[in-house]
Amino acid sequence: MTYGPTFEYGREVELPALPPQGPTDRARRWRRVRRALILPVAAVALSGCTLPNFGASKGVTTSSRSVYHLWQGFSVAAIIVGGFTLLLIIWAAFRYGRKSDNIPKQSQYHLPLEWLYTVVPILIVFGLFAATLVVENKETSNPKTSVTINVLAFQWGWKFTYPGSNALVYGQTTQAPEMVMPVNTNVHINLRSSDVIHGFYVHAFNFSRYALPGVLNQFTIRAVNTGTFFGQCTQLCGLYHSLMWFRVKVVTPAQYQAWLAGYSNPTAASAAKAAGTATKQQISSIVPSKRTTSKGDN
Repeated sequence: MTYGPTFEYGREVELPALPPQGPTDRARRWRRVRRALILPVAAVALSGCTLPNFGASKGVTTSSRSVYHLWQGFSVAAIIVGGFTLLLIIWAAFRYGRKSDNIPKQSQYHLPLEWLYTVVPILIVFGLFAATLVVENKETSNPKTSVTINVLAFQWGWKFTYPGSNALVYGQTTQAPEMVMPVNTNVHINLRSSDVIHGFYVHAFNFSRYALPGVLNQFTIRAVNTGTFFGQCTQLCGLYHSLMWFRVKVVTPAQYQAWLAGYSNPTAASAAKAAGTATKQQISSIVPSKRTTSKGDN
Protein backbone atom coordinates (compact mmCIF):
# COMPACT_ATOMS: atom_id res chain seq x y z
CA MET A 1 0.00 0.00 0.00
CA THR A 2 1.30 3.45 -0.91
CA TYR A 3 0.45 6.80 0.49
CA GLY A 4 0.69 10.17 -1.24
CA PRO A 5 -1.01 11.63 -4.34
CA THR A 6 -3.79 9.52 -5.82
CA PHE A 7 -6.65 10.09 -8.20
CA GLU A 8 -10.35 9.92 -7.43
CA TYR A 9 -12.91 10.40 -10.19
CA GLY A 10 -10.35 12.03 -12.45
CA ARG A 11 -8.97 14.46 -9.88
CA GLU A 12 -5.91 14.34 -7.72
CA VAL A 13 -6.48 13.84 -4.01
CA GLU A 14 -3.73 14.10 -1.33
CA LEU A 15 -4.16 11.45 1.34
CA PRO A 16 -2.92 12.22 4.88
CA ALA A 17 0.47 10.71 5.68
CA LEU A 18 0.62 8.06 8.44
CA PRO A 19 2.75 8.81 11.52
CA PRO A 20 6.28 7.44 11.27
CA GLN A 21 6.55 3.81 12.38
CA GLY A 22 9.28 3.26 14.98
CA PRO A 23 9.93 2.26 18.57
CA THR A 24 7.69 3.79 21.21
CA ASP A 25 8.96 5.88 24.08
CA ARG A 26 8.54 2.92 26.44
CA ALA A 27 10.59 0.65 24.20
CA ARG A 28 13.34 3.24 23.97
CA ARG A 29 13.41 3.60 27.76
CA TRP A 30 13.76 -0.17 28.27
CA ARG A 31 16.50 -0.25 25.66
CA ARG A 32 18.47 2.37 27.59
CA VAL A 33 17.92 0.46 30.85
CA ARG A 34 19.18 -2.79 29.28
CA ARG A 35 22.27 -1.05 27.98
CA ALA A 36 22.94 0.51 31.38
CA LEU A 37 22.74 -2.93 33.03
CA ILE A 38 24.48 -5.05 30.41
CA LEU A 39 27.55 -2.87 29.89
CA PRO A 40 28.82 -2.92 33.54
CA VAL A 41 28.09 -6.65 33.90
CA ALA A 42 29.88 -7.45 30.65
CA ALA A 43 32.84 -5.26 31.64
CA VAL A 44 33.24 -7.08 34.96
CA ALA A 45 32.85 -10.52 33.35
CA LEU A 46 35.33 -9.84 30.55
CA SER A 47 37.90 -8.19 32.82
CA GLY A 48 38.48 -11.47 34.70
CA CYS A 49 38.79 -9.64 38.02
CA THR A 50 38.65 -11.58 41.28
CA LEU A 51 36.04 -11.10 43.95
CA PRO A 52 36.94 -8.62 46.72
CA ASN A 53 37.36 -9.90 50.26
CA PHE A 54 34.54 -7.71 51.63
CA GLY A 55 36.56 -6.98 54.77
CA ALA A 56 37.30 -10.61 55.68
CA SER A 57 40.65 -12.35 56.03
CA LYS A 58 41.44 -15.00 53.39
CA GLY A 59 42.60 -17.27 56.20
CA VAL A 60 45.58 -19.55 56.61
CA THR A 61 43.72 -22.72 57.62
CA THR A 62 41.52 -25.06 55.60
CA SER A 63 38.37 -24.19 57.55
CA SER A 64 39.08 -20.44 57.56
CA ARG A 65 39.35 -20.41 53.77
CA SER A 66 35.99 -22.15 53.57
CA VAL A 67 34.55 -19.46 55.85
CA TYR A 68 36.14 -16.80 53.65
CA HIS A 69 34.53 -18.15 50.47
CA LEU A 70 31.20 -18.48 52.29
CA TRP A 71 31.42 -14.82 53.31
CA GLN A 72 32.13 -13.85 49.70
CA GLY A 73 29.09 -15.80 48.55
CA PHE A 74 26.86 -14.16 51.15
CA SER A 75 28.15 -10.71 50.18
CA VAL A 76 27.58 -11.27 46.47
CA ALA A 77 24.06 -12.58 47.11
CA ALA A 78 23.30 -9.56 49.30
CA ILE A 79 24.56 -7.16 46.62
CA ILE A 80 22.47 -8.83 43.88
CA VAL A 81 19.26 -8.90 45.95
CA GLY A 82 19.82 -5.42 47.35
CA GLY A 83 20.71 -3.96 43.94
CA PHE A 84 17.65 -5.50 42.28
CA THR A 85 15.41 -4.20 45.07
CA LEU A 86 16.94 -0.73 44.79
CA LEU A 87 16.38 -0.67 41.02
CA LEU A 88 12.71 -1.59 41.51
CA ILE A 89 12.30 1.20 44.08
CA ILE A 90 13.95 3.77 41.79
CA TRP A 91 11.91 2.61 38.79
CA ALA A 92 8.63 2.82 40.75
CA ALA A 93 9.55 6.26 42.10
CA PHE A 94 10.26 7.71 38.65
CA ARG A 95 7.52 5.80 36.84
CA TYR A 96 4.66 6.54 39.22
CA GLY A 97 6.00 9.50 41.16
CA ARG A 98 4.78 12.13 38.71
CA LYS A 99 1.93 14.34 39.83
CA SER A 100 -1.26 13.31 38.14
CA ASP A 101 -4.94 13.42 38.85
CA ASN A 102 -5.34 9.98 37.33
CA ILE A 103 -4.91 6.93 39.52
CA PRO A 104 -2.56 4.39 37.92
CA LYS A 105 -4.10 1.21 36.63
CA GLN A 106 -4.60 -1.25 39.48
CA SER A 107 -3.88 -4.93 38.93
CA GLN A 108 -3.79 -8.07 41.06
CA TYR A 109 -3.42 -11.83 40.91
CA HIS A 110 -0.46 -11.83 38.55
CA LEU A 111 0.29 -15.49 39.27
CA PRO A 112 3.61 -15.86 37.38
CA LEU A 113 5.04 -12.81 39.17
CA GLU A 114 3.75 -13.95 42.56
CA TRP A 115 5.27 -17.40 42.03
CA LEU A 116 8.55 -15.74 41.05
CA TYR A 117 8.93 -13.48 44.10
CA THR A 118 7.86 -16.33 46.42
CA VAL A 119 9.96 -19.19 45.06
CA VAL A 120 13.19 -17.28 44.30
CA PRO A 121 13.72 -15.97 47.90
CA ILE A 122 13.03 -19.46 49.26
CA LEU A 123 15.64 -20.95 46.92
CA ILE A 124 18.15 -18.28 47.94
CA VAL A 125 17.61 -19.02 51.65
CA PHE A 126 17.93 -22.78 51.11
CA GLY A 127 21.11 -22.29 49.07
CA LEU A 128 22.75 -20.09 51.71
CA PHE A 129 21.65 -22.50 54.47
CA ALA A 130 23.15 -25.49 52.66
CA ALA A 131 26.45 -23.68 52.06
CA THR A 132 26.58 -22.63 55.73
CA LEU A 133 25.89 -26.20 56.88
CA VAL A 134 28.77 -27.58 54.82
CA VAL A 135 31.23 -24.98 56.17
CA GLU A 136 30.05 -25.38 59.77
CA ASN A 137 30.52 -29.14 59.55
CA LYS A 138 34.15 -28.53 58.57
CA GLU A 139 34.57 -26.19 61.54
CA THR A 140 33.21 -28.67 64.08
CA SER A 141 34.81 -31.83 62.69
CA ASN A 142 37.56 -33.42 64.78
CA PRO A 143 39.63 -35.70 62.55
CA LYS A 144 42.20 -37.99 64.14
CA THR A 145 45.59 -36.43 64.77
CA SER A 146 48.78 -37.16 66.66
CA VAL A 147 49.31 -33.51 67.70
CA THR A 148 47.41 -32.21 70.71
CA ILE A 149 47.75 -28.87 72.50
CA ASN A 150 46.07 -28.07 75.81
CA VAL A 151 45.15 -24.39 76.07
CA LEU A 152 44.31 -22.87 79.45
CA ALA A 153 42.92 -19.32 79.63
CA PHE A 154 43.04 -17.41 82.90
CA GLN A 155 42.96 -13.84 84.13
CA TRP A 156 44.87 -12.50 82.26
CA GLY A 157 47.02 -14.84 80.25
CA TRP A 158 47.44 -18.12 78.43
CA LYS A 159 49.12 -21.43 79.10
CA PHE A 160 49.95 -23.92 76.32
CA THR A 161 51.03 -27.46 77.18
CA TYR A 162 51.89 -30.35 74.85
CA PRO A 163 50.91 -33.82 76.17
CA GLY A 164 53.74 -36.33 75.92
CA SER A 165 56.47 -33.69 76.21
CA ASN A 166 57.87 -31.18 78.68
CA ALA A 167 56.94 -28.25 76.42
CA LEU A 168 55.03 -25.55 78.25
CA VAL A 169 54.50 -21.93 77.21
CA TYR A 170 53.12 -19.41 79.65
CA GLY A 171 52.52 -15.67 79.55
CA GLN A 172 50.24 -13.01 80.98
CA THR A 173 49.38 -9.29 80.73
CA THR A 174 52.02 -7.52 78.61
CA GLN A 175 53.63 -10.84 77.62
CA ALA A 176 52.40 -12.59 74.49
CA PRO A 177 52.92 -16.36 74.82
CA GLU A 178 53.43 -18.29 71.61
CA MET A 179 51.55 -21.45 70.69
CA VAL A 180 53.70 -23.45 68.26
CA MET A 181 52.08 -25.87 65.82
CA PRO A 182 53.15 -27.71 62.64
CA VAL A 183 51.90 -26.75 59.17
CA ASN A 184 49.67 -29.04 57.06
CA THR A 185 48.87 -31.11 60.15
CA ASN A 186 45.60 -31.58 62.01
CA VAL A 187 46.16 -30.09 65.46
CA HIS A 188 43.66 -30.97 68.17
CA ILE A 189 43.03 -28.20 70.73
CA ASN A 190 41.63 -28.77 74.23
CA LEU A 191 40.43 -25.37 75.47
CA ARG A 192 39.62 -24.62 79.09
CA SER A 193 39.28 -21.66 81.44
CA SER A 194 40.30 -21.60 85.09
CA ASP A 195 38.15 -18.66 86.21
CA VAL A 196 35.77 -16.69 83.98
CA ILE A 197 34.65 -16.79 80.35
CA HIS A 198 37.40 -16.00 77.85
CA GLY A 199 37.51 -16.03 74.07
CA PHE A 200 40.16 -17.81 71.98
CA TYR A 201 40.38 -15.83 68.73
CA VAL A 202 42.93 -15.77 65.89
CA HIS A 203 42.10 -13.31 63.13
CA ALA A 204 44.08 -15.14 60.42
CA PHE A 205 42.17 -18.34 61.27
CA ASN A 206 38.71 -16.70 61.00
CA PHE A 207 38.02 -18.64 64.17
CA SER A 208 36.77 -17.90 67.68
CA ARG A 209 35.75 -20.24 70.47
CA TYR A 210 34.70 -19.71 74.10
CA ALA A 211 36.95 -20.83 76.92
CA LEU A 212 34.45 -21.70 79.66
CA PRO A 213 35.15 -22.58 83.30
CA GLY A 214 34.29 -26.22 83.98
CA VAL A 215 33.74 -26.96 80.26
CA LEU A 216 36.14 -28.60 77.80
CA ASN A 217 35.86 -27.19 74.29
CA GLN A 218 37.59 -29.22 71.58
CA PHE A 219 38.35 -28.33 67.97
CA THR A 220 40.88 -29.12 65.25
CA ILE A 221 42.94 -26.64 63.25
CA ARG A 222 44.91 -27.36 60.09
CA ALA A 223 47.16 -24.46 59.03
CA VAL A 224 48.29 -24.37 55.40
CA ASN A 225 50.76 -21.48 55.70
CA THR A 226 53.74 -20.94 57.98
CA GLY A 227 54.15 -17.71 59.90
CA THR A 228 53.27 -16.00 63.16
CA PHE A 229 49.68 -14.87 63.70
CA PHE A 230 48.10 -12.63 66.31
CA GLY A 231 45.52 -13.91 68.78
CA GLN A 232 43.61 -12.37 71.67
CA CYS A 233 40.82 -12.82 74.18
CA THR A 234 37.50 -11.64 72.75
CA GLN A 235 35.34 -11.77 75.89
CA LEU A 236 35.45 -9.01 78.48
CA CYS A 237 37.06 -10.85 81.38
CA GLY A 238 38.22 -8.19 83.80
CA LEU A 239 40.70 -5.37 84.34
CA TYR A 240 43.49 -6.54 82.01
CA HIS A 241 41.32 -8.06 79.29
CA SER A 242 42.77 -5.73 76.65
CA LEU A 243 46.28 -7.08 77.34
CA MET A 244 45.35 -10.75 77.09
CA TRP A 245 47.25 -11.48 73.87
CA PHE A 246 48.98 -14.51 72.42
CA ARG A 247 50.63 -15.58 69.17
CA VAL A 248 50.33 -18.70 67.05
CA LYS A 249 53.55 -19.72 65.31
CA VAL A 250 53.11 -22.19 62.46
CA VAL A 251 56.34 -24.00 61.50
CA THR A 252 57.34 -26.97 59.36
CA PRO A 253 56.97 -30.45 60.93
CA ALA A 254 60.78 -30.75 61.22
CA GLN A 255 61.00 -27.40 63.01
CA TYR A 256 58.15 -28.43 65.29
CA GLN A 257 59.88 -31.68 66.30
CA ALA A 258 63.12 -29.78 66.92
CA TRP A 259 61.22 -27.27 69.06
CA LEU A 260 59.68 -30.06 71.15
CA ALA A 261 63.07 -31.75 71.53
CA GLY A 262 64.46 -28.52 72.97
CA TYR A 263 62.35 -29.12 76.09
CA SER A 264 63.82 -32.58 76.73
CA ASN A 265 66.99 -31.38 78.44
CA PRO A 266 67.03 -30.80 82.23
CA THR A 267 67.34 -27.00 81.92
CA ALA A 268 64.28 -26.72 79.70
CA ALA A 269 62.32 -29.10 81.92
CA SER A 270 63.20 -27.00 84.96
CA ALA A 271 62.09 -23.83 83.15
CA ALA A 272 58.81 -25.49 82.17
CA LYS A 273 58.21 -26.54 85.77
CA ALA A 274 58.89 -22.98 86.97
CA ALA A 275 56.44 -21.66 84.37
CA GLY A 276 53.81 -24.10 85.60
CA THR A 277 54.33 -22.94 89.19
CA ALA A 278 54.04 -19.31 88.09
CA THR A 279 50.79 -20.12 86.30
CA LYS A 280 49.31 -21.62 89.45
CA GLN A 281 50.36 -18.60 91.48
CA GLN A 282 48.89 -16.24 88.90
CA ILE A 283 45.59 -18.12 88.81
CA SER A 284 45.31 -18.26 92.59
CA SER A 285 46.16 -14.60 93.15
CA ILE A 286 44.47 -13.13 90.01
CA VAL A 287 47.03 -10.35 90.21
CA PRO A 288 49.40 -9.70 87.26
CA SER A 289 53.05 -10.08 88.13
CA LYS A 290 56.25 -9.49 86.19
CA ARG A 291 58.63 -12.40 85.78
CA THR A 292 61.99 -12.89 84.17
CA THR A 293 61.92 -14.48 80.73
CA SER A 294 63.08 -18.05 80.40
CA LYS A 295 62.95 -20.70 77.68
CA GLY A 296 59.65 -21.93 79.01
CA ASP A 297 58.08 -18.53 78.23
CA ASN A 298 58.82 -18.54 74.52
